[in-house]
Amino acid sequence: MIDLNADLGETDSPDGIARDIAIMDIVSSCNIACGGHAGSPDVMRTMLMAAKSGSIAPGAHPSYPDRAGFGRTSMDISLADLEASLTRQLQDIAEIAAEVRVNLTHIKPHGALYNDAQDDPGLSTLLVDMAARANLALVGMPGSLVERKASDKRISFIAEAFIDRQYSSNGRLVPRSEAGAVIADEDDRIRQGLSLAKATPLPAQDGTSLTIGAQTLCLHSDSDGALETARRMRTALEQAGILIGSGR
Repeated sequence: MIDLNADLGETDSPDGIARDIAIMDIVSSCNIACGGHAGSPDVMRTMLMAAKSGSIAPGAHPSYPDRAGFGRTSMDISLADLEASLTRQLQDIAEIAAEVRVNLTHIKPHGALYNDAQDDPGLSTLLVDMAARANLALVGMPGSLVERKASDKRISFIAEAFIDRQYSSNGRLVPRSEAGAVIADEDDRIRQGLSLAKATPLPAQDGTSLTIGAQTLCLHSDSDGALETARRMRTALEQAGILIGSGR
């Protein structure tokens, strides 16, 4: 079984909200922006209610406090200040989740924070500690420091891979500043998603191949054609005999 997830609630435009709700009909879990890079109480409420209605596992999607840069730039911020910001973000979404009577299941950091934390001792420890306090699973990259620290603390860890992002040979994402970092071709996305779901080799940026074992596959809702990719990815997985579900 494989989980399909999407990062949602990152826009307050009517078209964007409609797209996110449509994606929720396809995926089995979602990560909802909670104010750091995007998101508002009204959008969080809408996303949580849609997740509840569709029996989709909802998670918090906190970020560096960087709305201007959409959380996609590393920040020079103290761990104490970052912890305070992340705590506020998690409290905000937790309060709304309680209001609509749905249980959060996981935390998935967003953007630069997600990437930075995979190999940073301080950031990975902070995220694991926050997941422990919230009693939530933590989403991250397989083979990362986040995974090792989560295992050490017996925190549930969900290994994630990306359908629409190119990988470096070390198993990390190619920075968005580099050409080809976001996979634009629909067929290439589907091929990569199937390789990830089956844990078979896929091409890295330098032409070598790598194999990534993942429990959940992510689609970015703001990628061009995200809704159609989500539909085609689910169909391809089902046709390959792969069950889809979060198990949460």
